[in-house]
Parts: sequence; structure tokens; C-alpha cells
Amino acid sequence: MTPGADIRAFMGRLGHDFARPELLIRALTHGSISTATRPDNQRLEFLGDRVLGLVMAEALLEADRGASEGQLAPRYNALVRGETCAAVAREIGLGEVLKLGRSEMMSGGRRKDALLADAMEAVLAAVYLDAGFDVARRVVLALWAGRLASIEDDPRDAKTALQEWAQANGMPPPRYIQTERSGPDHAPTFRMTVRLADGREAEAQGAGTKRSIEQAAAQALLDRLEGRQ
Repeated sequence: MTPGADIRAFMGRLGHDFARPELLIRALTHGSISTATRPDNQRLEFLGDRVLGLVMAEALLEADRGASEGQLAPRYNALVRGETCAAVAREIGLGEVLKLGRSEMMSGGRRKDALLADAMEAVLAAVYLDAGFDVARRVVLALWAGRLASIEDDPRDAKTALQEWAQANGMPPPRYIQTERSGPDHAPTFRMTVRLADGREAEAQGAGTKRSIEQAAAQALLDRLEGRQ
């Protein structure tokens, strides 16, 4: 099959020219538009998750030969989690070429973290099936290069770090409270408050997923607890 101009442009951003572009088309096909003759990307997502995981594990071991498993695990988790995959997908404009059903498109599917992350993993699987592991590794390392270079020794997400802080100080896990929601369903804005058992709290507001605003609130409270605010 001959890919359209948008798909060819995406291949350029991805860094791989498919010999079998039908693999890429499948990787970009969400379940909301799949049919018996047009399969969705779920099986490729399953495979791509493993491809990404192996590349990241190898890269982390190579980058720090003296690191313990306890040091490597949080770095690995930070690099392969859904939010990271979705961020990489946005950087290469994956949402622009996603194949979605009308209802999913109308609800803002091209911007949803979950859909972007799943499709990103599916695309990596498509590269692997099209050209083998060495090429897939090259693509992953190019797309994740900046994140690999700047990965922190303790890259836990803010919610995890705040929960561990609370536990270390004899408190139950922090509570997250949605205090406001506005905007259309396909692009909501949230205001979230995070509160510790001793009454200390912080809030964050913004567009995106509720989880991403919770993360921002948790980071704001961590900064306050650590004297950065």
C-alpha cells in the first residue's frame, strides 16, 4: 500500500521509513474504528510495551554499570510509564495521524494520554516487526535520548514521593480532592487539592487529565515541605 502524505510525514518524525506501511496503519488504528478487516492496535501495544522495556533496561544498565537494582527500577519506571510514552507521542505529532472513530474523536481522543501512550507502544512494535530489534532500538533511543540523558537518581513521580513522605512521617496517604471542573468534556480543566492528615495542603489547576493535575498538586506540596516555596 502507498501511504498518504500525512503518514509519510509521520514516518519522517518517527525516524523510520516502513517497508510495510500497513503495520504502521494498524498501530495507529484505535478500537473505536476497527472492523473485522481493519484490526486495532491492541496486540501491537502488548508487543511494543515489551520492546520499549527491553531497550530501556539495556540502556540503563549500559549508562550506569554500578547502579543497583533499587536505583535502576525507579529510573526504568519513569521512562516507560504511560505519561512518558504520551509525551513522546506528542513530540512527534502522533495524535495527528491516529485513526479514531467519530465519538472518540469528538471527545478529544487525539489528546488523551492513554490513547497516545498505547499508540506509541504499538508504533514501536510496528517498527520492530517491520525492521527488527536493532532498528527498533535505534528509534527508541533517538526518541527517548533527552530523557535518558537527564534521568534522575530518584525519578519517582510526585504522588509516589509524597505518599512515601507521609508514611515516613507516620501519616496515612494524602487525600486528593477535586474542587472544580470546567470546560467542555473533550478538554476539561481541573482544580485539585492534595491534603495531608496534619492539614497541610496545596492545589493545582490546569487542563489535561485529572491524574496530571494531581501530580502537579503533589509536586507543589512537596516543594512546600522541602522549603522550595
